[in-house]
Amino acid sequence: MQLLSLRGRKVCDKVIAKGNVWKGKHLMVRWLPGAPPLEPKDPKAIYMGTLASTRLHKSAVKRNRMRRRCKEAFRLLIKADAEETIKIIRAPSASFQLLVTPRSSSLSCAFGDIQADVSRFLSSLR
Repeated sequence: MQLLSLRGRKVCDKVIAKGNVWKGKHLMVRWLPGAPPLEPKDPKAIYMGTLASTRLHKSAVKRNRMRRRCKEAFRLLIKADAEETIKIIRAPSASFQLLVTPRSSSLSCAFGDIQADVSRFLSSLR
């Protein structure tokens, strides 16, 4: 399973408008099944983008750190448990579009807490 980037304003706006919402302790995920339009369709890919506005934190350095921590948690979990992730995601279309919004608590929490949130999200996709 690959982790690819979700790009484009129109694609992200569609995920925000029509996507399902999952709220965790340290991050919020909006997701849609299927690959984004105009992308080469990889049947086993997760397209992920991050969204962190200035409302989250004034400092761009800290917002970027929150983005990187969330993205790395997804990457590590998908890389380590590739077969388990495929078992978790049992849908007609195995690719998903994710838009991850970190919460301000993700800056000060332990990295393991973010990984636990990501694991809970992936298990909720069953």
